[in-house]
Amino acid sequence: MDKTIYVRSIMIENYNPSKIPFLNIIYHDDDILVLNKPSGLLSVPGREVKHHDSLQSRAIEKYPSALNVHRLDMDTSGIIIMALNKAAHRHLSIQFQERNVEKTYRARVYGILKEDQGLIDLPLICDWPNRPKQIVDFDVGKPSQTKWKVMARNDQETTLELTPITGRSHQLRVHLQNINHPILGDRFYGHEDALKMSDRLCLHATALTISHPVTLAKMTFKSEVDF
Repeated sequence: MDKTIYVRSIMIENYNPSKIPFLNIIYHDDDILVLNKPSGLLSVPGREVKHHDSLQSRAIEKYPSALNVHRLDMDTSGIIIMALNKAAHRHLSIQFQERNVEKTYRARVYGILKEDQGLIDLPLICDWPNRPKQIVDFDVGKPSQTKWKVMARNDQETTLELTPITGRSHQLRVHLQNINHPILGDRFYGHEDALKMSDRLCLHATALTISHPVTLAKMTFKSEVDF
């Protein structure tokens, strides 16, 4: 098997996401739909028929006009917002592109961070022979920054609040790996000890703030950590 195909298959091996609940709705109106995605469910359908089940395909069953605006990794849980019409989709897409949304994550990571907060500033680029993995590359990588803050510590792990300034693919996962504190349960970037400490990726999108595409009111949606 081609190495690229093999790496991708690791993520969706034995794909059988839970259907309970089928769709966890946080909020909806005529323009937006806010959902809580479980770990193990694709944000959008995969190429193969067996990977059709996704948050987007489930949303469309109940809201046929639902349009995807952004994604979370399959193993990441938490808040995703969708648009329910084309005008809302354009408005929300621009907010994400221009970094006018606020995103907060919670993660359990391997080891103890001594400082209480900090900034990870490491440029990222796709590791093409092993895509969709990403790597740090100081020559051609795109600027990528993540703020972190310690929420709790114990003997072997630290719980962090993460605020991505940029929105690169796998950014939080690669940044934490590169400061030697991989996220627990990370099958792409975690070492053996970190994998043993959790049977799922311990990364959850806990809060999202946007401007409503019609009223322009600031709206913040929250989701409790489920690991």
